[in-house]
Amino acid sequence: MAIEFLIGGNSQTRVHFPAAMANRHGLIAGATGSGKTVTLQILAEGFSKIGVPCFMADVKGDLSGLAEAGSAHPKIDERVQKIGIKDFSFSANPVLLWDMLGKQGAPTRVTISDMGPLLLSNLLELNETQTGVMYSAFAIADDEGLLLLDLKDLRSMLGWMAEHRKELGGDYGNISSASVGAIQRRLLMMEEQGAEHLFGEPALKLDDLMMTDFSGRGVISLMDVTQLISRSPRVYASFLIWLLSEMYENLPEAGDLEKPKMVLFFDEAHLLFDRAPRALVDKIEQVVRLIRSKAVGVYFITQSPLDIPVDILGQLGARIQHVLRAYTPKDKKTVRTVADTFRANPALDTLTSLTSLGTGEALVSLLDAKGAPTPVERILVRPPVSRIGPLKAKERTTIMQRSPLKGRYEQALDRESAYELLKQRAQQEARVQAAEKARQQQEKAAQKSARSRGRKSSRQSVWETAAKSVARSMGSSLGRQIIRGILGSLLGGKR
Repeated sequence: MAIEFLIGGNSQTRVHFPAAMANRHGLIAGATGSGKTVTLQILAEGFSKIGVPCFMADVKGDLSGLAEAGSAHPKIDERVQKIGIKDFSFSANPVLLWDMLGKQGAPTRVTISDMGPLLLSNLLELNETQTGVMYSAFAIADDEGLLLLDLKDLRSMLGWMAEHRKELGGDYGNISSASVGAIQRRLLMMEEQGAEHLFGEPALKLDDLMMTDFSGRGVISLMDVTQLISRSPRVYASFLIWLLSEMYENLPEAGDLEKPKMVLFFDEAHLLFDRAPRALVDKIEQVVRLIRSKAVGVYFITQSPLDIPVDILGQLGARIQHVLRAYTPKDKKTVRTVADTFRANPALDTLTSLTSLGTGEALVSLLDAKGAPTPVERILVRPPVSRIGPLKAKERTTIMQRSPLKGRYEQALDRESAYELLKQRAQQEARVQAAEKARQQQEKAAQKSARSRGRKSSRQSVWETAAKSVARSMGSSLGRQIIRGILGSLLGGKR
């Protein structure tokens, strides 16, 4: 029997999500206030119930209610009756709380080396020349056996490169001091925006995101980004891209399974592609296309489907589209384009429906058993069984205290890496230079002393002076007579 879970329905039909097609990725789109958060919530609940762990970014803080059971409400009762759900009951979900800033959950860190030069260059918005210097930094660090773990490692590496740019130029190309300085300034700016919390150790382990609880339910890893996304949306986007590529690189091939091993939900997905260089967009497209073979599903959440590059949008099999606003000619064109992406349903006017959907309503097209899109359906999204709304501060603290990962990520580590090793090298070079300077000073002192001794030894004795004076006097007749007299007396001769 195929594994599936209910996502909603109408008076004629109920729509179930087929787990076997979940690794074909998906899109949840719609205007602000259209019900995307509840749709995310019921998808996470559905995957968790069938034993599939999920990772979600909580942009507004509302998704934390997944950790607590919901409560009865007239609107929920009305929705349950309209869809015809017979076994509806409230329950909590197994949730792990994460927070890059380390306040609302366990810290999520990655190392500079793991992030790599391409993502870092995009994060720092470097130009082509500066990106080349960043690639050189990683190559030199590898060749020199230097670990790049956090921002101070990278700053030290760049500073060392600038000092030794002449020696390095032959092997690694031109390393401009101006480019290094520009990168250093970008690093300072990113650090002020909170990037220092992203880089370091202990680094996030993928296994800790892919857990099930004792009953076999998939654990929902919920990363709070309410502060981060306003302070530094590029840091948030870079982390999501890193997570995607890390899973692709490290998970084994799995093929098409009856259900995925993992599902990733990327909210505010347009940030992943905002001002990203073509090389990075191509990389994301490649990973999205290939990661399905690792049994990982990726779901992008955004306001408009056109926020996603066309090549990636074409790979998203599941479509859940909430209402779109059409106030301008551009908006109307977007609505027509989106309507054309759905497989037509003769009983439904897709174009009209897109602008008339109510809150909690959606147009849905999934993939059938053969991988073909199903005709679009207009449905009411089912109510979540967990709480609609955020956790209270005390509830969040209790969940964090009970976490099976408690104590694993809270304390930052600072092992020996590029910063420490380059500092040692600098100290050693300083000692060598000091010793060389002392040696040169000693040599100068010795030479000065030798010159001084030479001057003393060359001073004329009284007899030498007298002899020279006598020689100067030889030119005169009187002088010659005095000399002969003296010499004659000394030698015993006659005058």
